[in-house]
This record gives sequence, C-alpha cells and structure tokens, in this order.
Amino acid sequence: MTALICGSVAYDTVMVFEGHFKDHILADRIHMLNVAFLVPGLRRNFGGCAGNIAYNLKLLGGEGKVMATVGMDFGPYRAWMIDNGLPLDHIRQLEDEYTAQAYITTDADNNQITAFHPGAMNHAHVNKVPKTADIRLGIVAPESHLGMCEHASQFAANGIPFIFDPGQAMTLLGPDDLRTMIGQASWVAVNDYEASLLVERTGWLLEEIASKVKALIVTRGSQGSHIHAEGKLHEIPPVKPVQVADPTGCGDAYRGGLLFGLQRGLDWPTTGRIASLMGSLKIAHHGTQNHRFGRAEFAGLYKQAFGVALGA
Repeated sequence: MTALICGSVAYDTVMVFEGHFKDHILADRIHMLNVAFLVPGLRRNFGGCAGNIAYNLKLLGGEGKVMATVGMDFGPYRAWMIDNGLPLDHIRQLEDEYTAQAYITTDADNNQITAFHPGAMNHAHVNKVPKTADIRLGIVAPESHLGMCEHASQFAANGIPFIFDPGQAMTLLGPDDLRTMIGQASWVAVNDYEASLLVERTGWLLEEIASKVKALIVTRGSQGSHIHAEGKLHEIPPVKPVQVADPTGCGDAYRGGLLFGLQRGLDWPTTGRIASLMGSLKIAHHGTQNHRFGRAEFAGLYKQAFGVALGA
C-alpha cells in the first residue's frame, strides 16, 4: 500500500540563538517590534513537510511518494531523494520559481521564529491526486491553500482515505475550509495548540471533531499524545530522547509513524507508540532528515521504551 504524501518540499535554514526570545521582546512594545538576534549556529537542511514525512516513512520500511512542486534550485534535493530511495514520480519542477525556503531561528528554550518563502509551493494545485491502483492512502500536509483544498477534494473523490494535517497552514485555512476538509478526511492530526485553533475556528468541540473522523490525533510534545478513535481515548506515552538537539520536524517524524501503522493495519496503541518513538529519535538530531536506524535497532528501541516487543 503506497501513501501519496502531499505537502511542501523545502530547504530549511536553521539558526540557533543561544539566549531566550522572551528576554529581548518587550510585551508593551510588541506593536513596534524591531529586534535582531545573533545566531552563531547555522545549518542548511533538506526539509518541507512532505519530504520529511516521506523520509521517516521510508526509514520504517513503509512505501510513500511525495507530491510537490519545486523550483529551479531543486538539484541538490533531487540527488538527496534519489540517494535515499524516495520516488520522484509526482515531483513537478518549475523553472521560474525557487523551491520553498524556511528560515528558522530557535532559542535556548526551543521556541522558534520562522520566516517561510513558498516559491514553487504556491503552485501545488497544478499537481493532481492520481487514481491509480498503487495509491491507497494519503496525507494532506501543509502546502498552498488551493493545493490543500484541491488535494483533499481529489482524495475524497477518488475514494482514497487520507490524513488531514493542517499544521503551519492553519492560518491559511478559513472555518469553512477546515470543516470541509475534516468532513473529507479519514483522520486528522494536529498538535495541542493547533487542536485549540481547530476548535475555535470550526466551532466544534474536540469530541465533535473526533466523532467526524476515524481518529483524531493530538500530539502534546513532552507529554506524549492523545488518539481519539472509536469513542476511546488512547494515551500514548512520550519517549525521552537521548538529547534535545532540534525540535524542527518532530511532528513530521510522528506522522511518518502514523502512515506506517496505517499501512500495516496496526492498532492505535502500537501505531501511536511507533510515532512517538519516531519523534524522539528525530529530536535528538539536528535537521529533519539526518537521523537513521535499521529495523532491528528500531525494534530494540521500541522494546526498551515501552517494555513490549514490536510485532510489525
């Protein structure tokens, strides 16, 4: 079962500010903010939600294909995807745009300030969800507003179950968009802050949202995650990372675990624990696609974390 992963492919420039944002942003002057941060640490990584999710799914042994629009500077990322066995079937390159770029500054508390240039991602809607025998699962992750709306509609029209992951695109989606896409989706995945926004903007309680899909997954950072499915609440424990190196992309790693569990037909407690462990492994590494492990190693870490063997 191949998953079609709709979302951004981007270059991430990650900068590290060794202080605390809160010490330099004055609450009573926020309306005239003019502040600069010295960032001694800087790294450029391969990223974007779709690229990250596909990378993590591949690590687990799952099958995924990225669907995204990229720009004239895609060459290094193309080589990276080929080297890591990620198919390019649904990547469309636009020669008059740059690939999406994220500029992320992280402080000592792991708070983040991000500037994002969408570039070619603005044209995500030119790609269409294909109705082919191999695509039997999908995810609509953050990309352009039109791309997300159209891809959700195309998944639904083609009878392909998909995860709706509004993520950073929450600000682009209006109440009607959110209600429509929840109604089309089989599963919804958000973090706890996004869950609050979803409740506020749809006018639906969390329990109402959960009742409209097969599962509502809410990640809660170091507190683990909650999976609301079939009238039950599955509390997924967190996995303590070896170190907290870089939080960027942890949510995407988690979603790679979700897709793997869905592809394998695993129950929610197992799927959630796989996803939780993926987030922990990612946060211990700088960059969103620099963590690696073998199948046996992952199984060992799973048993160490949860006290039971992984039967997938």
